[in-house]
Amino acid sequence: KRLHPLLPSLIEAMERHGHGAMDSETRRQLLTMSPATIDRVLKDIKASASGPRRRKGSTTIRRSVPVRTFSDWDDPAPGFVEADLVSHSGPYAKGAFSQTLVLTDIATGWTECAPLLVREQTVLITALAELRKLLPFPLLGFDTDNDSVFMNESVQEYCLRDNIELTRCRPYRKNDQAFVEQKNGAVVRKIVGYRRFEGLQATRELAKLYSSMRLFINFFQPSFKLKEKHRDGARVVKRYHRPATPYQRLLDDARTPEDTRLRLKAMYLTLDPVRLLRDIRLAQERLVDIADKPDGSAAADGEALPLEDFLSGLRIAWRGGEVNPTARPKPAVKRERRRPDPLLAVTAEL
Repeated sequence: KRLHPLLPSLIEAMERHGHGAMDSETRRQLLTMSPATIDRVLKDIKASASGPRRRKGSTTIRRSVPVRTFSDWDDPAPGFVEADLVSHSGPYAKGAFSQTLVLTDIATGWTECAPLLVREQTVLITALAELRKLLPFPLLGFDTDNDSVFMNESVQEYCLRDNIELTRCRPYRKNDQAFVEQKNGAVVRKIVGYRRFEGLQATRELAKLYSSMRLFINFFQPSFKLKEKHRDGARVVKRYHRPATPYQRLLDDARTPEDTRLRLKAMYLTLDPVRLLRDIRLAQERLVDIADKPDGSAAADGEALPLEDFLSGLRIAWRGGEVNPTARPKPAVKRERRRPDPLLAVTAEL
């Protein structure tokens, strides 16, 4: 008779994991059973154990959320945003670390960031509710990737309850979320860097940094926006609007209510870009202290530099290269020999 190839190892595993040693007769009967006999004996057990395959919860939610690609955005009104998470795990993604929730408006480029202590759906919903209070327009659409922290019943019920259109991008297609992906690098990574941040203290410092950064980026940082694109053979021609800040685009949009324009203009008159930049630099220095010190403690909160001293330092800061405290200089790449050394055998003699 043909022996089942897994039977000997199965018997050894059963004896090793607490089933006790089998007597010689039981072992002989098991070893002499053919595959057809095994299937016949286990027929009823297989029938009771088999059933419809259950999908994971995130997969079921994902299938119910419509897909929106990059080309599907057709001049939406302010309020349709793309969302993504940026992890601050440093060189290794192990344990719990802080995350940053990034929202970018499609029409204006208005960007909001909020730190998350842990990557969890209820924490995400709480941060989203706080960001909605800071947005100068109502949240109409929420476009995310296929991460399970977005594709779950909690986020879906939250969007349905507040009449927010929930959409997602295609899996493994980063270009479907080009607006927020660009801000991940140009805003979050440029200002926060790639260090590891974990714990309540680092998350608080991130929140202080983002409170100044949002005003500086949205009111004083102009950016390009694509106007049209067409292909001429192998050449792709792109034309852009004139650079403008999200604040200027929001004022120029005819769909912006008049009370929102007045509120933003009043806020703009109270802002000082030099003071905001100084606060950003101070928060960055504290984050570097938290990440680089062995005990993870930040420097004591001292008085910030006077604006005159900070401004005079900016005049000569360009001589030292990058002045961003969170930036790290890249080590020079050593150029290795590309061909074998023909004199290696006689180097000592030479």
